[in-house]
Amino acid sequence: MRIIAATNSGGPDDVISPVFGRCPTFTVVDVEDGKVTSHEVIQNPYAGATGGAGIQAAQLAISKGAQAVLAGAFGPNASNVLSQGGVQMVQAQGTVKDRAIELAAGRLAPTATPTAGAFIGRGMGMGRGMGRGMGRGMGMMPPPPPAAGTDTSGLADELKKMLRKLDDIDRRLEKLEKGSE
Repeated sequence: MRIIAATNSGGPDDVISPVFGRCPTFTVVDVEDGKVTSHEVIQNPYAGATGGAGIQAAQLAISKGAQAVLAGAFGPNASNVLSQGGVQMVQAQGTVKDRAIELAAGRLAPTATPTAGAFIGRGMGMGRGMGRGMGRGMGMMPPPPPAAGTDTSGLADELKKMLRKLDDIDRRLEKLEKGSE
C-alpha cells in the first residue's frame, strides 16, 4: 500500500504534520506485509503558496500514486481533490512508520470530510498585524450557523459595524508603525 504522510522534516521516523497542504515535506512510504519496504522524502513545493496549497498538494499525492494520505488535518479544497482522486484521508498523529503500518493493517479509519476550515491564502492583512493575531481569515473555521428560531435580522448590520471598526484599527496600527520607523 502506498501512503503519503504530511511531515515536518521527512522520513519514516518523523512525526506527522498537523497540516496537509502547507506541511514542509511529504514522506511517501510503501507498506507490505506489515513493514515499510521503501520510502521517499519530497519537499513540499506548495508550502509557501499564496493560495491553492491544499489543492496542489492533493494533486501531488495523486500523481505519486497514493492510496491514502496521513495528516493532522485536511482542508476542504484538499479533501475534495483527494476524494475525487480516490485517495483515502486519514487524520493521524505520531510517527509515519507506526501510523502507516496501522493503516495498511486496517486499524485506522479514513475520514470522508474536511477536518479543518478553509485557509485563505497566507493572510489577508498585507503584512499588518503580523504576530498580533489581527489578520482576518487566517485558517479559522467559520462560526456555526445560528440555531433554528434565532433572530438574526440585525447580525448583518452588526457585522458591517465590526468590520468598519477593524478597518479603523488597521489604519491606526499602520500609522503607529509608520511613526515608529
